[in-house]
Amino acid sequence: MRVLFACGGTAGHINPALAVAARLKSENSTVKICFVGNPEKMESRLVPKAGFDFMPLKIEGFQRRITPENIRRNLRAISYLLRSIKEARRIIAQFNPDVVVGTGGYVSGPVLRQAAKMKIPTLAHESNAYPGVTTKILARYVDKILLATPAAKGHLPKKAHCVITGNPVRAEILSANRIAARERLGVSDKVCILSLGGSLGAHRINEAVAQLIAQSYHKNKMINLHHIHATGKYGVESFPEMLKSADVPLEYAHLDIREYIDDMPDCLAAADLIICRSGAMTLTEIEAVGKASILIPSPNVSENHQYHNAMVLANRGAAIVIEERELTGEGLFETVNSLVSDPQELLNMGRNAGRMAILDADIRICNEVSKVRNQN
Repeated sequence: MRVLFACGGTAGHINPALAVAARLKSENSTVKICFVGNPEKMESRLVPKAGFDFMPLKIEGFQRRITPENIRRNLRAISYLLRSIKEARRIIAQFNPDVVVGTGGYVSGPVLRQAAKMKIPTLAHESNAYPGVTTKILARYVDKILLATPAAKGHLPKKAHCVITGNPVRAEILSANRIAARERLGVSDKVCILSLGGSLGAHRINEAVAQLIAQSYHKNKMINLHHIHATGKYGVESFPEMLKSADVPLEYAHLDIREYIDDMPDCLAAADLIICRSGAMTLTEIEAVGKASILIPSPNVSENHQYHNAMVLANRGAAIVIEERELTGEGLFETVNSLVSDPQELLNMGRNAGRMAILDADIRICNEVSKVRNQN
């Protein structure tokens, strides 16, 4: 079997494809796999690093705000799109796949559309609760739409053939041991809070978390808390300054401040409460480990999809949602303090999150790949 994956732009689009590709390879060592992606995006690094072949396809997204610069960028995007149609057909013809799978990003559009025109079985995977524009367009052409959550189905055409598969979860997330992780991180018997705003960092989240830590420290000396916070690239210098100006000692033993979380499996396993954005893959991992969360959706994403993602958990009693425009340090402290003061509520929220988890998503997606190939 020969499988062509089209994905790119963000880790949330790339990692699910890599997980499924790895599963396909483990089940059948003779399967041939190739990826299509933008040569200037992270897929051009992550895919070869994972050991898979990569074919470049240059494409850019359209800007919705009308400015002189965005008009120029949109004209360039149109040029790339027109060229991508012919290039996608060339790549498909060259690799000659039995199935084409798209997991998101602009590159999925022309590749899956051309594959469908060429009568090759196609699958599109949507990781968000609110499908993106590319998925909505492809729903009219592909054989199946694979959804992370049932909530997404209501936003797609009724004739779309939808299957609930979930989002693949990294194996190391599932295998991390809570007791061992807490020992490694020095959590002791305290309530562990994990907070992060993304690899670049979110200024509003950094500000609110700094105020949360300051109030927790000055009001109760963080007697029962261990706080791990990732500042992101742009908060490396400013976040410690925020704490210093609030008279919080950076050397406090149960305050773990970093730029980036590079041991996420351990941090997730150790945590009792997670404060973060609501990207699809982040929420998938929170569900997989069954943790309570306070979600602050990014307002700067297309179609406000992070808000829709967050509300799926909130509606199941698994998370509390605070929109960024309503985020304050005082409000965050009150919310955290309320949860930490009620251990049973933390456990209940975590259990509700765990009930939403689909832990065999990679297997389900592989099964759908085999089905469409056999049906055609």
